[in-house]
Amino acid sequence: MKRRFELIIGLAIVLFVGAVFTSARAYQKQVRHDAKVELQKSAKQKALPKSSAKDTGLAGDEAPTAETAKASSKTKMNPVNWKKSSQKNEYPDLDKHPQAYLKVSIAKQRVYVMDGKKVLYTMYASTGSKDSPTPTGTFHIQKERGDFFYNAASKEGAKYWVSFKDHGIYLFHTVPTDKNGKFIPKEAQQLGKEAQSHGCVRLSVPDAKWIYKNVPEGMKVEIH
Repeated sequence: MKRRFELIIGLAIVLFVGAVFTSARAYQKQVRHDAKVELQKSAKQKALPKSSAKDTGLAGDEAPTAETAKASSKTKMNPVNWKKSSQKNEYPDLDKHPQAYLKVSIAKQRVYVMDGKKVLYTMYASTGSKDSPTPTGTFHIQKERGDFFYNAASKEGAKYWVSFKDHGIYLFHTVPTDKNGKFIPKEAQQLGKEAQSHGCVRLSVPDAKWIYKNVPEGMKVEIH
């Protein structure tokens, strides 16, 4: 009887130890699985582009498409206002872009500050009318510039002018003023919409001032 009891106790101990061992192995397996999942998740997150509201406004796992990039670019533009700069962001630092140049689009009535194929800044513009078109081609900023001029023949003047052709004939400058330097709202309101100038490239006051103060002599100008 005693022998039989000892066998039963021994068997129970063996079964208990086996159950504990099996449970321990199952627990370790689950722990390793959980650790592997966390590691994979962490690696995946590191591989994703970081989200940045300043760049695109997209979530970290949304790759920017041409449409979203275009939309993001549009949000940087201020509404057309000849008294304000064209974009919400700051003007580019030309010291960091020694190869920068100006590209004028007559079709879009825009001036682009370019570095290669990259647009650094976009400005609303008003180029020459059909009767006095802005010349097209490649030019360079000339040495002539000033803070104000008035043309008695056209009865219009402008501020912050910079010559790009024929040494004082074709210019970048602000929207028109009268002989006293007072801006003419009727003409200014065509900025970014219609080609209304006498051949020069009209700009908002801050944009023209930036070109006057920052664009160096010799910078390339492409007009098409």
